[in-house]
Amino acid sequence: MVGTHALIEPPVEFRDLALVVVDEQHRFGVRQRAALDAKAREGLVPHALHMTATPIPRTLSLTAYGDLDATVLRELPQGRHPVETFVVDGARARARAYERIREEIRAGRQCFVVCPLVEESEALQAKAATVEFERLRTTEFADLRVELIHGQLPSKQKAAAMEAFARGEADVLVATSVIEVGIDVPNATVMLIEAAERYGLSQLHQLRGRVGRGEHGSVCILFGDPKLPRLEAIAGERDGFRLAEVDLELRGAGDVLGTRQHGLPEFRVARLPEDAELLVRARDRADAILLEDPRLEAPEHALLRDAVVARFGSELDPIPA
Repeated sequence: MVGTHALIEPPVEFRDLALVVVDEQHRFGVRQRAALDAKAREGLVPHALHMTATPIPRTLSLTAYGDLDATVLRELPQGRHPVETFVVDGARARARAYERIREEIRAGRQCFVVCPLVEESEALQAKAATVEFERLRTTEFADLRVELIHGQLPSKQKAAAMEAFARGEADVLVATSVIEVGIDVPNATVMLIEAAERYGLSQLHQLRGRVGRGEHGSVCILFGDPKLPRLEAIAGERDGFRLAEVDLELRGAGDVLGTRQHGLPEFRVARLPEDAELLVRARDRADAILLEDPRLEAPEHALLRDAVVARFGSELDPIPA
């Protein structure tokens, strides 16, 4: 069965769920993934394959505990080209960015302009897609074909705008992060992101991945503070796993035995990712102990079992990925 988050809902039941494949894993919460695992028959946990270009910090840290094995594909798919990424700010940079978009469109290409908000907000000082759409199509891009897409549009209207852009009937698509995944327009070569500091590293990497999907060289232009560590990282690194490591350093791993997916973990000694090697050694030692004594019933493991029960209870449920 192929579906959206709807597969997680309680009314959906499986006769004998044995394998779960989660695409864009970073868009699912801990409880959502655990609820999907729980749809297997009582006492069983399905095999799970989690796929993402940008693992969240918590997922990356779980690999150190042996709860997830990682297979990393570091090569670009055939026909793809690396995307040049620039973090810029100021009126001069904006004028050059718009000129670059015009150059690409004159060459027959298409461009994305992404804004963090749908509508203007008094509480948030950030560009809104609806306002930017009206501004661009009446000023800088008045002679171009400009389309708008965001999550609050009716489904048919969203689909029509996306299909028109994919067919080449629009030069510029003004959007929110609704285009973060599932969009494949090989002819699009410029991704301009407004207020880039409002996005996480995984989102920025995913948005950048909407260009560079064809035979033409592509560019990602981020408007924000060039000295912000998160933006420095996205400008200098193209590897999604490396960006996840940076995200881990900046945000922390969250609760490995809880539901937080970021924040500093409660270790007495170790720090991630610096002590990842130490954690791997500890994991290997734990695996050896559990292989010999799965229920920690041996006399020499009495104190260890007491400590485990005191902290986590007597029922040792699997940790949700």
